[in-house]
Amino acid sequence: MLFEARDRLYRSGADRYRIIECAKCRLIRLDPPPNGPPALEHASRRPLGSTVADRLERACRRFLLSDHVSFISRAIEEAGDAGPILDFSPHGGLLRGALAERGLPVFGMDGSAEAAAANRKSHGASVWARLTEAPVAPASCRAILLLQVLEHFANPLPLLEAAHSLLRPGGRLIVQAPNAASWQFLLLGESWSGLDVPRHRIDFRTSDLEALLSATGFEILRRKHFSLHDSPAGLARSLAPGLAPAVRHARGTVETAAIRLAKDLLWCGLAVAAVPFTVLEAACRAGGTVMIEARKKA
Repeated sequence: MLFEARDRLYRSGADRYRIIECAKCRLIRLDPPPNGPPALEHASRRPLGSTVADRLERACRRFLLSDHVSFISRAIEEAGDAGPILDFSPHGGLLRGALAERGLPVFGMDGSAEAAAANRKSHGASVWARLTEAPVAPASCRAILLLQVLEHFANPLPLLEAAHSLLRPGGRLIVQAPNAASWQFLLLGESWSGLDVPRHRIDFRTSDLEALLSATGFEILRRKHFSLHDSPAGLARSLAPGLAPAVRHARGTVETAAIRLAKDLLWCGLAVAAVPFTVLEAACRAGGTVMIEARKKA
């Protein structure tokens, strides 16, 4: 056992959970995993309000997702023209909306009926389904996106096997997860927001992800160790979780307009201050998050 941790972000309960590391393969995971299906997202990740603050938050998140969009667009272009693109990532439809604006045929999938309804309202077509039940033909997809998804499953193998069967030969799988080999985890331990107890059931190192992908029939093509959307915000959320807008939404924090603005400004300042450190750790291949492009082997 490495340590015990609690839900520092959403304060869903007072329970403490064990974080253990396998003595043989060194995989880090939650033990025992919580009962019930994986909690892929929280309603706070898809703000639907029409206030100025809500619109600004959506615009800011779209900007921060721009490096995701660039990485993914390049992978899709190199995969060729044929086939749909499945997005099973909890970004509130913002990512798939940005990709659709580039003319890419993105088919959105969501982990709950509530998420599907919210994303249909704001971003167009969306469906509630498991990847293993995706309504597309086997070996037909050009690309599948699993960003911030695998760590929510106690056993991600069936998900990756389903992705492999749906992709055509040479199709691209793009995954992203918090990196347990990061400097942030080394320095902050149980306070690292990437643990996201109890929602994250496995805490992958980059090497863990690559071994898992290789074992399920994928060839690693590219890695990205810095995320404009996730790296600075992840460190800021570790240091001051109560300032993060999504965390405040989830906790149901009551705020006046002036207090909300003040907290938002403090949050932005902290995230900006976190940029130099997160860029440095990413340059040393020890970023707080890692995104991997993998190709289905022929």
